[in-house]
Amino acid sequence: MGHVKNPILRIGIHLILIVWILYSVVPFAWTVLTSIKHPIDANARIPQIIGFEATADNYAELWLNGPLKQFAPYGIGLLALFAVLIVVGILSKNWRRVSRPAVAAGIVIVLVGALLLLPKLTNMAEFYGYFLNSVIVTVCTLVVSISIGCLAGYGLARYTGILSIVILVAALGFRALPRMAFVLPYYFLGQMTGLYDTYLLLILTLVAVNQPFTIWMLRSFFMEIPREIEEAAMMDGAGRLQSFLRVIVPITWPGIITTGLFTLLLAYNEFLLARILTQSKWTLPVAIAQYTSGEDASHLAIAAAGSVSITLPIIFVIIVFQKYLVKGLASGAVKG
Repeated sequence: MGHVKNPILRIGIHLILIVWILYSVVPFAWTVLTSIKHPIDANARIPQIIGFEATADNYAELWLNGPLKQFAPYGIGLLALFAVLIVVGILSKNWRRVSRPAVAAGIVIVLVGALLLLPKLTNMAEFYGYFLNSVIVTVCTLVVSISIGCLAGYGLARYTGILSIVILVAALGFRALPRMAFVLPYYFLGQMTGLYDTYLLLILTLVAVNQPFTIWMLRSFFMEIPREIEEAAMMDGAGRLQSFLRVIVPITWPGIITTGLFTLLLAYNEFLLARILTQSKWTLPVAIAQYTSGEDASHLAIAAAGSVSITLPIIFVIIVFQKYLVKGLASGAVKG
């Protein structure tokens, strides 16, 4: 797309972009304001944008079973831990003796350990358990989907026979099916096998729903890589799998991360499957739904606090992987 020289057209484009930004940001900003209001202000007939007394009681009631003062030391410790991990991640770019995957794995292990240790240090509310359920289900779905999608996408990108076309069309057909087409079979499967209300059933269902998407996305990335690159690696003595892991995967890493982020969002925000296939191991979208109805006036502010709480981790992940996301979207997955 060329540079727009007409000043009137440029002003029009900027106005459209500003309106679109406001349309996207205002609902979330309104939710943030609602989350820090007292119930009487959140349910006021005339909405108050300024002039209300801000409070963190909604977040405390959502996440804690005790007063906010008891959690303050642990909250400060978590913020300090996150700051240290961010600094380590930034400085690791200059560490030549330590590989980036090792640093990333260490950061993930520390974060998981902190999340699991926190309920033993302080009295966390039930919502924290739902958060852990979302983390477990989302991470497992992401790992399984990307692992299968990489192998399947690579194989379909290199095999050009009629069978690959049949598999791709079938995958696209499964992707087009509504959620209810997956819910009932997996519900009865869970009841018959005793897997109902388990992480395994929900993870398997989410993988089945999202797998066609990951296969199509990753295949498009692998199609952009010339065959000569892996053939040169195999001529140097590498096997097919070794050339795939050591040559192809590093080249397509931005595309893999981009596909992983989309898969993460699909699994993290899933409501229907998590609601029907689980009874106690709810994820965050299902947990927030219990605050969106009822006669308690405080539910609106608590639901807003829950919406902000589950959005912040996704914003953090997107910011961390923004560079790879931009490279992945520009490298071939969205090319016409």
